Amino acid sequence: MLIFVFQLSGYKMRKLKNNELQRLDIKGYKKADKTPLIVVLDNVRSLNNIGSVFRTADAFLIEKIYLCGITACPPQKEIHKTALGATESVDWVYKKTTKEAIDELKKEQIDIVSIEQADQAIMLQDFKVKNTKYALVFGNEVKGVQQEIVSQSDYCIEIPQFGTKHSLNISVSVGIVVWDFFNKIKFSRNIV
Repeated sequence: MLIFVFQLSGYKMRKLKNNELQRLDIKGYKKADKTPLIVVLDNVRSLNNIGSVFRTADAFLIEKIYLCGITACPPQKEIHKTALGATESVDWVYKKTTKEAIDELKKEQIDIVSIEQADQAIMLQDFKVKNTKYALVFGNEVKGVQQEIVSQSDYCIEIPQFGTKHSLNISVSVGIVVWDFFNKIKFSRNIV
């Protein structure tokens, strides 16, 4: 299918109003078919990052978020500030340890994918999604995903970077990886 983009003479684009976006309400979100993705936050410290993850999860119809270890849970003012209500739409659960969450997800035969720089990591653009459900594990802002969790993972995925820094902010990482998986699952049909 070809899509043609053109500008009509004298026509100026206009931003859409919120009521024109046709977004789901919370009830509609709860009933909607979810993307077969779960986000696991492994000891994430920043409440603003946690709120941003909720907002990204809402945008791409993520099934659930696991908040593990020191990761704070709603309701918290700082989470609410960046989540903009997504804590009400996206299902979440708290686990005392990330290992507890991973053990539970493995029992459900969900593929565990740590987003981490590891010796056998697959670059994000090279990862081929299968017709399965994935739990994407994102780590602490300083220490990353715990080695114990990396060792339990079915895959490690690395986001390629080309500058001087060796990491991205966790909320940025979640946005990049969730979009990539969503794109491969829903649009590209890049399924093995």
